[in-house]
Amino acid sequence: MTDASAQPTHPPPSGNAPTTPPRRAAAIRAIAAATIGNALEFFDLALYALMAAHIGRTFFPDGDPGIQLIQTFAVFGITYLVRPIGGLVLGSYADRRGRKNALMLSIRLMVLGTLLMAAMPGYATLGPVAPLGIVLARLVQGFAAGGEFGAATSFLVERNNRRKGFYGSFQFAGQGLATLTAAGFATALTATLSDAQMTAWGWRIPFVFGLLVGPVGYLIRRYVEESPATAQEPAAHQGTEKSSPTTEKTSPIRLVFRHHWRGLLIASGSVVVSTGLNYCLQYLPTFGIKELGLDESLSFTALLVTGVILTLGTPVMGLLTDRFGRLRIMVPAAALIGLSAVPLFIWLTRAPSFLTLALCMTVLGLLKAAYVGALPSVMSDAFPAEARATGLAFSYNTTVALFGGFTPTIATTLVTATGSRISPSYYLLAVSALSIAALVGGCRIRGIR
Repeated sequence: MTDASAQPTHPPPSGNAPTTPPRRAAAIRAIAAATIGNALEFFDLALYALMAAHIGRTFFPDGDPGIQLIQTFAVFGITYLVRPIGGLVLGSYADRRGRKNALMLSIRLMVLGTLLMAAMPGYATLGPVAPLGIVLARLVQGFAAGGEFGAATSFLVERNNRRKGFYGSFQFAGQGLATLTAAGFATALTATLSDAQMTAWGWRIPFVFGLLVGPVGYLIRRYVEESPATAQEPAAHQGTEKSSPTTEKTSPIRLVFRHHWRGLLIASGSVVVSTGLNYCLQYLPTFGIKELGLDESLSFTALLVTGVILTLGTPVMGLLTDRFGRLRIMVPAAALIGLSAVPLFIWLTRAPSFLTLALCMTVLGLLKAAYVGALPSVMSDAFPAEARATGLAFSYNTTVALFGGFTPTIATTLVTATGSRISPSYYLLAVSALSIAALVGGCRIRGIR
């Protein structure tokens, strides 16, 4: 991969005119395009988990609140199954037609899904059609988000090879901003509206706000420069695998599955603990409300703290990994996530309070920021440029479908089935071990450091 910072978009003018300011401005625009658009898209996904209790009452008529919540989270998980398909379709499109084109397409699709969520009448009006409409909305959103990760991550890390940890970190900083914004809405609405008002119409307000993903994200992405890796096709790819036939270069999907299946395993495994922890953090406010009897508004406020940490801390950790090494920070962070999960859940259940919940989520948020700071660049190094968006999108979204989208369902089911309120912590312990194994494999097989 060449250093994007050394390649001006246009031929340099005659003489020795400085080019640093234009390059810096282009880098800022690129980060803004990927981060803001990505944050607005993932805002809608985070919001569904936070509004799960009210969405359940609106679209699922079962009188048991526990069953209602499981049904709502099941829709949250089932629709994640479409994300690998969206990843393959839109990721391949990004590799063939450019990162920028794919990002603009994904944001249009997300608007459609958000509109369906905001406007869909409840079960009392449409009967069984209402939950089917919500499933359709989630399918569209999942398909769009499936292509977002591969295109946005490739778009970021290809800007500067020497600072790819820092640039790539904005992928998860954008998701942190989405969590922060969604938690802000949840906190404000639950503090000002009654429970009946929230169920009747209050939960729809942030989804209407999410429709801003259209004009804002589209305009930002429209006027940004294309990634250097796709703006001009390299003459030859210098990778760890043998060069692929010319016919395969037009098929990124075939290239990934035939020649880079080990990269898929490394990338998928490395993101497991981040995915599981992300959705556990989104589930914890609901856990505090339903299982510990904490105030709804205060529980969502705890997530605000985590959102701030992920938004501001992730780029700092990405910068540090460029200097000190990515795995030197990621492996200890993954180990601490697994080892701290059980005692944190025990503490939370034995001393349930807003302060305990906030401190537990702060610790987990700091560990997540340390881990994901370099994660996008590590995943990117598992694939060549001509198939990077496809490989990233499929590996990320397959993992999200298996370990992320169903995390709230798994956590809720574990608590209901075992009667143990700390059972979700064992899930985090298991996924942290999987990610450490993947990072070790990436070091040995791909030489990722």
